[in-house]
Amino acid sequence: MSDFNQRVIEEFRADGGRVGGMFEGVSLLLLTTTGARGGRPHTTPAVCVRDGARLLVFASNAGGPRHPAWFHNLRADPHVTVELGTPEGTVERFAARAVVTEGEERDRLYAEQSARDPAFAAYQAGTDRVIPVVALHRVDLADPARHRAIAAHLVKVHDELRAELAGLRADLASAGPGTAPGSPAPTLGRGLARHCLAFCGALHAHHHHEDGVFDLLEAQLPHLADALERMRGEHRVVARTVGELEALLSSGAAPETLRAEVDRLATGLEEHFAYEEAQLLPALAPEL
Repeated sequence: MSDFNQRVIEEFRADGGRVGGMFEGVSLLLLTTTGARGGRPHTTPAVCVRDGARLLVFASNAGGPRHPAWFHNLRADPHVTVELGTPEGTVERFAARAVVTEGEERDRLYAEQSARDPAFAAYQAGTDRVIPVVALHRVDLADPARHRAIAAHLVKVHDELRAELAGLRADLASAGPGTAPGSPAPTLGRGLARHCLAFCGALHAHHHHEDGVFDLLEAQLPHLADALERMRGEHRVVARTVGELEALLSSGAAPETLRAEVDRLATGLEEHFAYEEAQLLPALAPEL
């Protein structure tokens, strides 16, 4: 993230969604997407416009020749988190689903934005690409059917991550024993390294999505507030462990070193998954 964007984000959050300087009086939101490659959350300020119940953002990249990174991220995963200033001077955070508009609808929406702000007309004139218009639809968790869907998805993803982690541990166990003192350290095969990094990315993405959903659940199920706060804290602990594992992979650590780190991660994850399921499933879908 550029220093400029980071300063805008910090000012936005500190001042209830308002930003000065070149963005004085401009309607902005903060858009957090999941990285298409690494699975990590990425937050970007974006000019926005209300259009009925949805919000519109524009992948202008200031008229650059390529789409911005956040657009590629939401094409890979349309589940995003939005931060928006409120009339009360606070910042509201909620989960949303991104939909890329097409054809006549896109053209109409971009033309309307260009009429409101001529800079957007200049952006389109300065590039050969068609600048996308993305509609952000707030996710409504009030429907009990949505609660059941969240619960089912939680179980499904946890089971998938457990299976992936078991496979990763099995692969590491077969990577060979430790070496004798003074011998060169064994190297990790490229396939195994990719498997490990893919698992880390999937775990980052899963927890990023959960954090966005937790904010909505806390408003609707206030009795879960303490449990949700504990889960958020566990997400931060897991993220640090995953970061340490990724650093070991980058350093060329021997398989036995990675085995110990993956075992530590597995122990913490199983405790975390079990706690989430024990707290959330009875509240969202007692039948599961």
